[in-house]
Amino acid sequence: MAYLWSMAGVRLEKFSALIKKEMSTIFQRNGNDWFPGILVTVTMVRVSPDLGYAKVYISVFPVEKREVVLEWIEENAALVRKNLGLVVGKQMRKVPELQFFIDDSLDYSEEINRLLKK
Repeated sequence: MAYLWSMAGVRLEKFSALIKKEMSTIFQRNGNDWFPGILVTVTMVRVSPDLGYAKVYISVFPVEKREVVLEWIEENAALVRKNLGLVVGKQMRKVPELQFFIDDSLDYSEEINRLLKK
């Protein structure tokens, strides 16, 4: 039974890595048209066990544009998912529904470093 559990974990990790890589490429390729002058980086992807949903965590630079970018992505989620489907459609039976979140872990670590330096 433990063997099956670890195989499922490996499968989820592979799908997460695939989606992260392809979403990064999509944002790199289309980012200048979608949000000019803003850098969007995919930091992490978590896929549900049934592969039906994926949480995509992004980092945005400049930081002040976070909400604008997240709002645009949420409004155009179908376009983003379609772009993903064009790339991974042969490798995945179904392209997962995507949910986007701002990854603020870098801000948190910068704040900890700032506090430690005091």
